[in-house]
Amino acid sequence: MQYLIPFVDWTNGAIMMTLIFGLVIAGLVGFVIYFINSAGKKDAKNKNKEA
Repeated sequence: MQYLIPFVDWTNGAIMMTLIFGLVIAGLVGFVIYFINSAGKKDAKNKNKEA
């Protein structure tokens, strides 16, 4: 049964790398959402000034 190689070896820091990757992705998604919301507010302010 030596030919059964696990796909993931959790002993080499893969858990920590997975957590850091998840935090980076969550940060990027949060930044994009913040950027979209701030751009929408800026557009609303410009429309109010023109009217």
